[in-house]
Order: sequence, then structure tokens, then C-alpha cells
Amino acid sequence: MSLRIRLAELHEVNAIAEFQIKMAWETEQKVLDKATVHAGVQAVFQDAGRGFYLVAEDDGFVVGSLLITKEWSDWRNTDIWYIQSVYVVESHRGMGCFRQMYATAVEMAKQQHVKVMRLYVEHENSKARSVYERLGMTPLPYVMYQTDL
Repeated sequence: MSLRIRLAELHEVNAIAEFQIKMAWETEQKVLDKATVHAGVQAVFQDAGRGFYLVAEDDGFVVGSLLITKEWSDWRNTDIWYIQSVYVVESHRGMGCFRQMYATAVEMAKQQHVKVMRLYVEHENSKARSVYERLGMTPLPYVMYQTDL
């Protein structure tokens, strides 16, 4: 397998949206609205302030993606980058695809003087948690709260 990790391109919106729909089902058994997800992915390409996608490409096919979003930290006087919406097609899991996307994101963050990279994961998603911990990430003591509006 010869992966190429790169910034996603606008013509890949459909593939990325489909990845998100699959990921929500596989990890949380949630059915997402296709039109909403497509519009959400498209919105990232329309406004770079929302973030950017990295994709893993193998032999011309996109086999994985992740989204980077940013949060300003006044404590650190820098952005914190969040890895979100991680998906790797089943045929490429366990082969270092995410590891390579993660390494690329870390290098990009370092080039922009970002000091912290985070992600969140469902408590019950032990497979993903194991992957992240093997990469050297550590669980944080925070609990997230949400208000649906």
C-alpha cells in the first residue's frame, strides 16, 4: 500500500460525506441525514475558517479522511487543533492509514506553531481509544457538555 496524504479537494465532498455517514453508523448507530452532512462537508470548503480535511489516497482512490478544526486558546495564545470526523475504509484499517494522516496533521500544526492537538471520542469506542493512545495521545480529565438549540 502506497498512501498519499494530502489536503482534500472540492470534488471529494461526496466521498467525505459518505465517510461521515458510515462513521456515525459504525461508531454510534446514528443515521445521519445525507443532505445535511453533504452541506456540512461542503461548508468547510466554502469557508476555510471552519477547518480543512486531509485525505488518504491509495492508487487514486480516497480511502480515509479527517477534519481539522481550530479553537483559540487565550491560555496558550495559540490555536488548538481538533481532529474530527475520522474515517478509514474497512479495507485499509489496521494498516497505518490513520497514523499517516495524524502524522501529517501534526507536522502541519507544528509548521503553524500550534502547541496542542486534541480529539474527542465516544467513551465506548475502545478500538479508537486504543489507536489514539498507541500514538501517544492521552485522555483528558474534561467532560463535554452540550445544549441542542
